[in-house]
Amino acid sequence: MESCIRRIENDIENITKITATPQMGCTRFSYSKEDKQVREYLLKELEGLRLKIKIDGVGNIRAKYVGGNEDKPSIMFGSHIDTVANGGKFDGLTGVISALEVMRVIKENNLSLKNPVELIIFAEEEGSNFGITMLGSKVLTGKYGLEDLKKIENDEGISSYEIMRNFGLDVENIGNDVLKKDEVKAMIELHVEQGGILDSEKIPIGIVKAIAGMKTYKVSLKGVSNHAGSTPMDLRNDPMVGASEIVTYLEKVAKEKGLPSTVATVGKIHCQPNMPNVISGEVDFYVDIRDVEADGVETVVKELEKKTEEIVLKRGLKAQIELVGESDSVRLSTKVIEAIEKSALEKGFEYKIMNSGAVHDSAMLTELTEVGMIFVPSINGRSHCPEELTDLQDIKLGCDLLLNTVIRLANE
Repeated sequence: MESCIRRIENDIENITKITATPQMGCTRFSYSKEDKQVREYLLKELEGLRLKIKIDGVGNIRAKYVGGNEDKPSIMFGSHIDTVANGGKFDGLTGVISALEVMRVIKENNLSLKNPVELIIFAEEEGSNFGITMLGSKVLTGKYGLEDLKKIENDEGISSYEIMRNFGLDVENIGNDVLKKDEVKAMIELHVEQGGILDSEKIPIGIVKAIAGMKTYKVSLKGVSNHAGSTPMDLRNDPMVGASEIVTYLEKVAKEKGLPSTVATVGKIHCQPNMPNVISGEVDFYVDIRDVEADGVETVVKELEKKTEEIVLKRGLKAQIELVGESDSVRLSTKVIEAIEKSALEKGFEYKIMNSGAVHDSAMLTELTEVGMIFVPSINGRSHCPEELTDLQDIKLGCDLLLNTVIRLANE
């Protein structure tokens, strides 16, 4: 019993044509017109399978296959369909299409399972709208509520609550959508690795044992805006230069004071007035810190605070450091890892037990249920960019492994 590679290919091609940036990668933010089109495509497929479909107040889609066992907890599997700006074809979508194909195979073969199986598509995983990753799964698991959504805003100052409501979602009732422990027996997410380990070692399958935790900070430096030509270098309070010193220092800290698994990134920066002949008056930048060990994250956080204080005194600036998003590192379920391993061995698939440096929605469910993840290779380790690529044969292997594991867990 295997998945159909042609259907997988067709789904991926149909969906990746829907982008706000043709010829420049995939840009498909949650709650955009592109997101709506993809949702319509997938909902049509799910409705054709006659599944029990639910869309919650933040846009998470749940589609359950039941056969006289509706009172039992589900085996849940899926991922997300949103992207970063100018992202790749395979991040998130690979897991959703694999989950869709698994559901098709189960339905076509009219399998009788002890537990229901449920496909899930998480909303707003990437954080592209509001700078907060995994917003859909955080609301689903009760970590964020209605008042949080009213405070979380995009760069234009529009709240996530307003955007979701304008998208046609019943955001007022998100409290009724919170996932309960007795609803889910296990959660499995298939995803592209987004790193180069599997590709470099020519291993087709990764089985994830831990997912990195992360903290994201917004650092705001305020100085004095002035004329670029007539202001002497020793009479400047330039927040851009201060920001550059902090950013450069963070790379040094992650390499030399963090753990081998510690990473720190500044990927977004904004300055005002943002003119070539004007000294900036204010600079905001975002610091993304990750590690599977909490100590690695905290080491960088302390150094960020220390260095910022030093730069403020040195350059006559004002600073604010705001925590805008976080998730704890998590160890995944031994039970699900073993189920994936057994399925891989039965299939004769070579695999590697590994960590995930990227965060994923499934990490949000570890307090509620048993969670596992399957990785398939990212060619040259590229991700979050138009060059992101995963071989179709590797996706099929991952899909077949997901199918086998879902059936195994549903019948235990």
